[in-house]
Amino acid sequence: MLGLVGLLVLNAHRISVYVKENINVSVYLKDHIKEAEIYRIRKVIDAEPFTKSTIYTTKEQAAANFQQELGEDFVSFLGINPLMASIDVYLRADYANADSITRIIKKLASYSQVSEVDYQPSLVQVINKKTGVISFYILVFCGLFFVVAISLINNTVRLSIYSRRFLINTMQLVGATNSFIRKPFILRSILHGFYGAIFANAMILLFLYWINNQLEEVANVLDYKLMIVLFLIIMAIGVLINIISTFFSLNKFLKLRTDELYY
Repeated sequence: MLGLVGLLVLNAHRISVYVKENINVSVYLKDHIKEAEIYRIRKVIDAEPFTKSTIYTTKEQAAANFQQELGEDFVSFLGINPLMASIDVYLRADYANADSITRIIKKLASYSQVSEVDYQPSLVQVINKKTGVISFYILVFCGLFFVVAISLINNTVRLSIYSRRFLINTMQLVGATNSFIRKPFILRSILHGFYGAIFANAMILLFLYWINNQLEEVANVLDYKLMIVLFLIIMAIGVLINIISTFFSLNKFLKLRTDELYY
């Protein structure tokens, strides 16, 4: 659970950037513009600091795409192609907000070759609003899962040590020191934490494999270099929680009197 939430936390910024950079402003060009003019204005737009990439769609391509969606040959029916050639401008994440887009639209509309500029303001507002909310809930779930993980591991360790309370008492009776008694339990807890972390990491790798096959666009956003960091963090947390839980649980049973073992 911690690994999956960690996966989201480590890649939250990249996912947010990916979503924002899929926001595009559609620049519709006037009819009868020469190809050289179209090439020139596209070069100018590509050079703007707010532009991540552009896609040029001719009148014929726009008609073919619309016809495919509509399922009918509207050009033959109307006798003309009413659609305009366009340049879809995909923005950089830093400029994907309402204020910046308003300035960008004014600048793009000022070009003499441009007929109109269009974008979806509601989509931009929703994305910017939801990004902060989602990040907050991810952090809340991360904290919740961390508490659940500690609770589950701690209870399991306590039950394991509880089942060996008579063995611990016997070792005390024959003169074993507390540090001598703790050593095998601590070593075993380290191994259990290590094995648990390996299993958790293997499950995350299977999840990433599924993501890569089913949601290729999302998989391309993930930073796989951070996965190594995540796996090391999971391993460290697994081992550390086991050691701490074992240490404090052992201390409780090391202090018990013989008659208290039966309660």
